Amino acid sequence: MDSIKIDNDRLIKFRETFKGAVIGPSDSLYEQARRVWNHMIDRRPALIAQCSDTLDVVRAVKFAEENDLPVAVRGGGHNVAGYAVCDNGMVIDMSPMRDVTVDPESRSVRVGAGARWADVDQATQPYGLATPGGEVSETGIAGLTLGGGVGYLRRKHGLSCDNLLSVDMVTSDGLTITANENENADLFWAIRGGGGNFGVVTEFEYRLHPVGPEVMTLNTFYPIEAAEYVFSAWLKFTRSAPDEATTAFAIWQIPEDPDLPEALHGKPVCLFDGMYAGSPDTGEEIFRPLRELDGALLDLSGRVPYLEAQRAFDAFFPDGGLYYWKSLFMDTISGKANETIVAGAATRPNPAILVILRHLGGAISRTSSEATAFSNRQAEFMLSIDGGWTDPDESERNIAWIRQFWDTVRPFSNGGMYLNFPGFDNGNDVRWQTSHGPNYDRLASIKGKYDPYNRFRFNQNIKPVSI
Repeated sequence: MDSIKIDNDRLIKFRETFKGAVIGPSDSLYEQARRVWNHMIDRRPALIAQCSDTLDVVRAVKFAEENDLPVAVRGGGHNVAGYAVCDNGMVIDMSPMRDVTVDPESRSVRVGAGARWADVDQATQPYGLATPGGEVSETGIAGLTLGGGVGYLRRKHGLSCDNLLSVDMVTSDGLTITANENENADLFWAIRGGGGNFGVVTEFEYRLHPVGPEVMTLNTFYPIEAAEYVFSAWLKFTRSAPDEATTAFAIWQIPEDPDLPEALHGKPVCLFDGMYAGSPDTGEEIFRPLRELDGALLDLSGRVPYLEAQRAFDAFFPDGGLYYWKSLFMDTISGKANETIVAGAATRPNPAILVILRHLGGAISRTSSEATAFSNRQAEFMLSIDGGWTDPDESERNIAWIRQFWDTVRPFSNGGMYLNFPGFDNGNDVRWQTSHGPNYDRLASIKGKYDPYNRFRFNQNIKPVSI
């Protein structure tokens, strides 16, 4: 690919007015700055603009437009498809913008777009408050929220985007605007599940809820041979589970963690994962049936600080791994689907590939599918295939298997996919239109209003109606 030529005088002027760091390929920090969490992504931008504040974002957007540079937007840099970085364009990098301001009286928090969920949790937990985030604390708040945001508080308090009160953002022509229920309400509707298609969100304001400081967690491991039986028991549990009980069923292997019994390291297993967003005493009783099935290999369930629960899986998804994930929404799971998922998962070429089904419903489904851009609210489950490995020689084989398994399970789905777990082959796939369902036409219209020339297209792109 030919490199883009940027007028040197313009670049010098841009550097002089920009408060943050402007990093190019010849700079010593370039190799570090261009890297994202997923090291399968190896892109080389022409410029990386590390923004210190919203005015820097405005300057970067205008410079990119004036110089016809493709734009990628980086918050936490944790998007598995690597949309935080592009080849031969500009990365608008907001990772330095990590301020978190808590208002315990109004139970709200304002958060810079570069923050991680760990930053938010650490700021809100001293007040016994939290907002729904992700399941790995190093995930960036921005991308997760704009794509919906599925985490441990989802059934009690909804998605991350359901708890947005307001955002500040920079549009494609460099204007700063606010979007909420009363101001630019169409845009506020679109960014709650429509991804980063509409501009650069620089600050998020969330509603907070009483959570913690201690929660009951569920982490029980069973032999892989019992997977169909354990899966069926979990499906039965989900039919009457209270909203406070967020659970998942997974097929994986026991990690080589020094805190886990060495004799079990690498053993293929099925497992339950979950959190109870209420009284730990009640949670212990609610989770008891799942912990006391016959033949448990290991039970790590228990009461832990909310902060600890939120970072429990961080070590298993480290920065620098090779990742490829795909997802599907499922309205129901039949006996045939159970058999297909269990049998298919048993053929994983790398046992570290995680096949996980998350229970949805609860507060998610009580919001109508038209209330926000996130449309898959009536789905009862979300399947994701989370591939992670370290050897590049495994990538072709592992990716091929994930795609094949996804194709096998897709007939049991409703056709929808989770924006944040896309598989990077789907960025401009027509299936994303299907995934947005009846909301797609409205999203395309709003895209045409706020980004008519599709400046922000390095994402699961929604084509503006003007194109």
